[in-house]
Amino acid sequence: MRRSLALARLGRYLGVVRDPSLSNVPAWRPLETREAMRCRVFSVRAALQREDPVPGEPQKEGEFYVIDAPDWVNVVALTEADELLLIEQWRHGVEHTTLEIPGGMVDPGETPLEAARRELLEETGYRATSWAPLGCVEPNPAIQSNRCHTFVALGCARVGAPRFDGNERIHLHPTPYTEVPPMLARGRITHALVVAALAFEALRRAGALAAAPAAC
Repeated sequence: MRRSLALARLGRYLGVVRDPSLSNVPAWRPLETREAMRCRVFSVRAALQREDPVPGEPQKEGEFYVIDAPDWVNVVALTEADELLLIEQWRHGVEHTTLEIPGGMVDPGETPLEAARRELLEETGYRATSWAPLGCVEPNPAIQSNRCHTFVALGCARVGAPRFDGNERIHLHPTPYTEVPPMLARGRITHALVVAALAFEALRRAGALAAAPAAC
């Protein structure tokens, strides 16, 4: 009961659209920006910014670096048997494999839902019978400008072979959903955006998500 109440409160919070005008923290305004680096999947922007005036305080100014990247999607993909489609792949940042859920970048001209459908099919060979948004998070608002949209895909069934990108090699792990919370507790799933997606799914199952989850 206590856990369900906590989930319900968090769900109500996630359903509220933030109003910057209600914050007591002053905004920062760009004075000038330049592209510091361009890579295949992101670019780095250097921005000279100045804080809005605060009565009685010196005005602050500084240069900040921001990573600009396309929005991302994550898919909580569930079969009719309530198995979660987990994928395992090598991650170069941490130099080991990680357990994740299907996901990837939103390509130019795609909606997040279209990208989610494409990524599920490409990475697993599965299609879903129904889709619903679970929520949206800001992956690292300190240094990144993009968002990650999470969807739940129900009734997933295999319709063909995966179609991996050039350097991808993915192993599929259909896992009973009941085994997922213990895996999280043991640190078997450590990707922060996957943990956030599974928190959204826990809220959905508890009936604590807003009818229309708020956008970032």
